[in-house]
This record gives sequence, structure tokens and C-alpha cells, in this order.
Amino acid sequence: MSGWLLIVALLVLGGVLSTLGDRLGTRVGKARLSLLGLRPRNTAVLITVLTGSLISAISLGLMLLVSDRLRVGLFQLDQLQDRLQQSRNALQRSTGELLTAERERNQAQQRSQQLRRELAPLLAQRAQLERERDALSREVRQRDAEIRNNKQELGRVRQQIASRSQELKGLESHLIALRRGDVVISSGQPLATAKVRLERPEQAADVINALLQQANRNAFNRVLPGETPNRQILLVPRNDIAKLETMIRQPGSWVVSILSAANVLRGERQVLGFPDLRPNRSVVQQGEVLASTTIEGDLREGSQITRRLNLLLAAAYARAQRQGTLSDGLQFDIARANQLVRELSERPAGQVVQLEAVALGNAETPDPIAVDLRWVNGAVLPVAPGRRN
Repeated sequence: MSGWLLIVALLVLGGVLSTLGDRLGTRVGKARLSLLGLRPRNTAVLITVLTGSLISAISLGLMLLVSDRLRVGLFQLDQLQDRLQQSRNALQRSTGELLTAERERNQAQQRSQQLRRELAPLLAQRAQLERERDALSREVRQRDAEIRNNKQELGRVRQQIASRSQELKGLESHLIALRRGDVVISSGQPLATAKVRLERPEQAADVINALLQQANRNAFNRVLPGETPNRQILLVPRNDIAKLETMIRQPGSWVVSILSAANVLRGERQVLGFPDLRPNRSVVQQGEVLASTTIEGDLREGSQITRRLNLLLAAAYARAQRQGTLSDGLQFDIARANQLVRELSERPAGQVVQLEAVALGNAETPDPIAVDLRWVNGAVLPVAPGRRN
């Protein structure tokens, strides 16, 4: 039932009950009734009071009957207030917790942002470390490959060591043989050398045969001195001879040598050889300074000056070799060199002298090289070619 209908019903009911109570009180007053020993007037008042109380009781009962809210408010108000207070307290606690949660959430968000900012360089560092790891992995793979290659190279080196060991044993055995006999031909020593420039390619065979015969005679005379060179003791592989013949057929000037393949003792019956071919070219020009040295002012003893001259000649020959000469030494006048030693020993004290080894003429690859030892200041020591140190 709505509130307005309830109010109307209460008003109507109150009016009806008031009218009934008034009439009842009037009749009681007129009848001069007495209740509970009261005077009639007091009895009428009592009836009127009871009627009003009844009206209030009926009104309240009707309101309680038709309104759940009124019943709850009338009988459970204290409980409701307690619950309301509890709810308010709970709300305050919830609000506080919510504020605390919001603060914690804000703090967490700030912490999260801070962690993100701190995490960014860490992520970059991790990416860098991953790149470095990949680079290290590639380097490790490369190192593994290098290690495998080194192992293979080590295997080859060990094979070479084993081969060199065998060669060393051979050299040791050969050294023992050398101690037991006289070496008349050393390994790599030229047995015959010639400059070759063919006018016609078919001349190659004749030139090679003549060079081999000369090399055989030279080897025979060294190995078997006193015997007539009436047989072939020089052995050269046919394949090497064929290759040599093919190469000298080509246009140009060549230097052909027959070299000993090993040390040969006096009295042996065979000499192994092999050919050496190289282009013929000019290696020394007349007047070229091959080496120079300074004789200090305090260097006056003959033995010291002789050693210095030997070093000068060795340096000159080394340069000639670098420039391609096949000559086995330099030619110079020994007597005049001794005279130079005496002159240097007798020079004024403290005089510094500059010496040079100068080529006396042009020389090609197989030609002998004659040198002159001269003072830079113009003192010249002439040389008589043909003498060899």
C-alpha cells in the first residue's frame, strides 16, 4: 500500500473512531455510569482516554500491519543504526584501504616505470651481450677451424720433421763418409757452365751434348785424377735433359749449368748431376760500387785491416750474388791488396779512410767479376785481372 493511501485510511479511521468515542463518552456521561468506583464524569474521561488509546493502538497496528518499513524501523531501528554505523565504519575502512591501495598502485606504477627505465639499459646491455656472444661464438668457430688447420699444419710439420730427421741421418752418415775420404766435388758445385744463344732451334741437342761432355771430363778429372777420361761417369736424368733442350729452344740468351747433386769423394765411380737454367743478363756494370767500408783512425794493425778488407770483399760478393752472378768468387790482385794493407797501417795517426770495392768491367750471369779496392779520396790501387782470392 502506498503512503498516501495509508494516510487517508488513518485519517478516516481516526475520524470514525473519534466520533464513536465521543458518542460513547456522551452516552456514558448522560447515563451517569460509574466504572471502577469512579465518578461519572471521571468515568466519561476514562472512556474518552481509552477510546483515544484504542484509536492510537488501531492506527499503529494498521500501520505496522501494512508497512514493512515501519515495522523494521520501529523494532529494528537500533540494529539498523548499529549496522549502519558498522557499514559506515566498514566504508571508512574500505575507503582507507582503497586510498592505501591507490597509493600502493601509484607507487607500484611509479616503481614499474622506474623498473622499465632501469630495464631499458639492461635490455640494451643484454642485446649487446648477445651480439658479443654471437661474435664470440663465431670467433670460437674460427678458432676451432684454426686449431684444426693448425693440427693439420702440425701434422705436416711433423712429417717434415720426420723427413728432415731422415735427411739428417743421411747427412750424418754422409759426414762419416766425408771424414773417411776426400771430397773433390761438393753438392751443388758447377761441373760446367756455358752461355747459350741459339741461332737455330735444332742446335739445342748439340749444345747440350757438348756441355754434358765437358761436365763429364771435369768430373772425371776431379774424381779420378791421373786416369784417362775415356768413359761416362756423369749421370743426368733423361727427363731433365729433355726439359732443358725444350727450354733453350726458346729465343733469348741463357746460362746453362750442370751441377753436382751430392758430395763426391775421390775415387768414386759415378757422379749424379742435374741441369740448371736461367736467363743470361747483365749483373755488374763497369765502375759500379759493390760495397764500401770505413777504416777508423785507430784501426792500424795489419791483421785488423786485413779482416776489414775481407769483410769488404765478402759484402761485394754477396751483392753480386743478389744481382744474379754464378761466379764462385771475386777476382782481385792479392799482392796489391797486401800493399794496400801496408799503406793503411802506415798512414798518419787518426786518419779515417773510406774504401770501396769497384767492378772493373761489365759482367753477365756466368762471367767472373774482377774488382778494384780504391780510396774514396782518389788513391787508386790498380788490379791485375785473372788472380783469384
